Amino acid sequence: MFGRLAGYEDVNDAERLRHDPVMRWIVGGKAAHGCAASPSQMGRFETRWLAAEKNLSALADLSGQWIDLVHAQRPRRGVVLDMDSSVSPTHGEQEMSAWNGHYACTCYHPLFLFNQFGDLERCALRPGNVHSADGWDGVLKPVVARYRGKVSRIHFRADAGFANPDVYEFLEAERVKYAIRLPANSVLQEKIGYLLARPVGRPPNEVRPYYANFTYQAKSWTKPRRVIAKIEWHPGELYPRVGFIVTNMARPAGNVVSFYNKRGTCGQWIKEGKGAIKWTRLSCRSFAANAVRLQLHALAYNLGNFLRTLATPEPIKEWSLTSLKEKLIKIGAKVVSHGRYVAFQMAEVAIPKNLFADILRLIAQLRPPPNAAPA
Repeated sequence: MFGRLAGYEDVNDAERLRHDPVMRWIVGGKAAHGCAASPSQMGRFETRWLAAEKNLSALADLSGQWIDLVHAQRPRRGVVLDMDSSVSPTHGEQEMSAWNGHYACTCYHPLFLFNQFGDLERCALRPGNVHSADGWDGVLKPVVARYRGKVSRIHFRADAGFANPDVYEFLEAERVKYAIRLPANSVLQEKIGYLLARPVGRPPNEVRPYYANFTYQAKSWTKPRRVIAKIEWHPGELYPRVGFIVTNMARPAGNVVSFYNKRGTCGQWIKEGKGAIKWTRLSCRSFAANAVRLQLHALAYNLGNFLRTLATPEPIKEWSLTSLKEKLIKIGAKVVSHGRYVAFQMAEVAIPKNLFADILRLIAQLRPPPNAAPA
């Protein structure tokens, strides 16, 4: 996990990392004075032990357990959950890899669920040819159950791939407020027909947004629901841009649209996972082993995001995970061993001494206070 955070995402990298002084001290125990695990040991641990069904299930729950501990450091009254799918290209005859027409490649199709802080609440690896919402309940339901009774409100956002009546009914039963993109159809277009006519007069140079609010019930729905339409006329464009959102929120239409639009940060977090953590590097032959690798990548991502949100001073608060990795984690140092301690001497290239000291101070503040001595 620490190796993945530092940019060493492959098991073969363990041949070098097992001798690395920093990695040996992080691992601790016998590794601090000898060697850490070899590539063959790491491979057996991932593909044989962690790939067992019971262990893989516990591994999937671990991110949520970490996040619960972190929430104690970040006061919050509610949580916003963003769900989205992504692509992990495959090569060769990897188990359960399949052609995906949307992404135009042979791949896996993992599913991710983030909170508003960028923490990865839960993820699942899926075959490449499944629908975007396939297996949504196995990812969303455990997270909602974990927050039940712990926060005053839960909000959920997702794109049109998750416009599913089963999703709506589950969220409504759990009293979760949601805003989900709704695919357009002729009935919805007819309801906003009066807004689709081009406005009379010279068009202005700025975007002109219009909103419509109405009740709608599809044939597969058990009851009518609130739908919000956003119609935007852009300068130089002949036709408007139209989008629909199904929601159970009571906010004004414009506020619901603004809330939904913020789910774009979910795509940015997925890009960071791909770029900084390389969680698309799923090179094992078996599907279970690749599912283990994805969960380990998720833990490494969360560790980096905890560092960014809890232990970075203001000057570098907005750094990406890639910047943190290359300027703070994956850097060279001179190792000086003494009888009682080991010193790591680092050059002040990207992180000055005072900034590094602030990071160590913030990390130290996260430690629980020592128990008071008995009277």
